[in-house]
Amino acid sequence: MVSDSHAHLDMADYAPDRDQVIERARRAGLKWIIAVAMLTDGAEAALDLAASREFIRAVVGLHPHDAKAWSRDELEELEKLARRPEVVGLGEIGLDFYRDYSPRERQETALIEQLLLAGRLKLPVAIHDRQAHDRIRVLLEEHGRGLAGVFHCFSGDWNLARWVLDLGFYISVPGVITFNKVEKLREVVKAAPLDRLLVETDCPFLAPAPYRGQRNEPAYVVETARAVARVKGLSYEEVATQTTANLERLFNLPAGSGSTANSPSGRT
Repeated sequence: MVSDSHAHLDMADYAPDRDQVIERARRAGLKWIIAVAMLTDGAEAALDLAASREFIRAVVGLHPHDAKAWSRDELEELEKLARRPEVVGLGEIGLDFYRDYSPRERQETALIEQLLLAGRLKLPVAIHDRQAHDRIRVLLEEHGRGLAGVFHCFSGDWNLARWVLDLGFYISVPGVITFNKVEKLREVVKAAPLDRLLVETDCPFLAPAPYRGQRNEPAYVVETARAVARVKGLSYEEVATQTTANLERLFNLPAGSGSTANSPSGRT
């Protein structure tokens, strides 16, 4: 059974048919979905969704786009939410020097304090890193040593990937792996050990082929796992099983739980 390590199921894109989207994920054979709860954008909705379904767990954090809103009150609210039983990590947190929606110094402050909170709570982190590789490396070296975590929607080259793996983190592969002209990502996937990879949708964004341009959803992570299998010369079943085991190890999820639905074809 495959699992989606990063999904924004609470977004308005799913308002008309959220229950059906979740059911399609179960029918597609997903064991787990990690829902992302955004601290300044309705975190309670994502957390309540996770609380209502055993196979959906949540990470919660302040996205770097929203770092301008970071304050002592936000830190206290995050710590309160992070202690909810459905929360298995902090995320997505990090730096985004592409959009720069928040000043970079505020992004760095928010990231550092969230890394320190993760250390206090003994929770893994889901890292957002967009065109900020050098600073992410510095801040994780200084404030994230000893943490477990994953680079969500990995966008770096093999040099960065090797450093991420040496740090003890996982690399999460999005549907982009199914696109043309992504040789850098394919090289990373080919070289990285399978026991250090996760797969994700980042839905509703980045729908894989053959759904590119449409709203993404967790069921489509099957296509990402198939693409990883092709790159690594493995079977879909090997990739689905191992990446799910990796997710369970990272987020301390019980191996016997999750969704019990399965589809031999992996299709909805």
